[in-house]
Amino acid sequence: MRFVDLSMPLDDVIPVDPPFLRPTIDYKDHIAGRRDMEAMYGIRPDQLPDGQGLAAETLTLTTHSGTHVDAPWHYHPTMNRGERAWTIDEVPLDWFFRPGVKLDLRHLPQGHLVTAADIDAELDRIGYALRPFDIVLAHTIASAAYGQEDYYDTGIGFGREATLHLTDRGVRVVGTDAWGWDAPVSVTRREFARTGDPSIVWEGHKAGAEVAYCQIEKLQNLESLPAFGFTVACFPAKVRAASAGWTRAVAIFDE
Repeated sequence: MRFVDLSMPLDDVIPVDPPFLRPTIDYKDHIAGRRDMEAMYGIRPDQLPDGQGLAAETLTLTTHSGTHVDAPWHYHPTMNRGERAWTIDEVPLDWFFRPGVKLDLRHLPQGHLVTAADIDAELDRIGYALRPFDIVLAHTIASAAYGQEDYYDTGIGFGREATLHLTDRGVRVVGTDAWGWDAPVSVTRREFARTGDPSIVWEGHKAGAEVAYCQIEKLQNLESLPAFGFTVACFPAKVRAASAGWTRAVAIFDE
């Protein structure tokens, strides 16, 4: 059995977010950690093994930092055409341990808005028919931009048509190796300026108001996966009443 890590690290060095959204990590080493142990237990540094305390880190970040799962609450206050939208601690856990399907869409150019026909063409190519609760992962050109300053603005997007094409077939969790599920921000901004049409802004996310679903963003290592025949485990962190939760997404399959 093989395990493939699909997650990027929570990182304050590699630029995977716009500057104002990047996390910060304060690392406390074993020397600094002696003060915490003295405060908690009254133990002196000379009484600790090798005079060493405990290492720890303090993070300042959003629930959308690193590889994470977005909840329906992130997209809209309602889902399924009127119900109160679930927060991340309310989404059914069984959604996050299901068969996976990889759509290799790296041939689609920067800024392309994926269509239902694009999805069906790739499913036909790999010879797979979607089943309810499959976890669909999109391998895009964004994966090659990881580590570069423009990563968060590189990729393709899934709008309302493509998202509903998946959710209408019973898919409840999707994922992408891009910064976001929708088209890159600069692409959408230019198109909104050109057309004045507000419905194009976050149209993939907003499709969650019609059919509830979750999306995993900032995946990695999709090139290591077969097209199907693997299981995805992507349980989100249980953050009370939150719009998202971090995940250590993993693909599992037989060698």
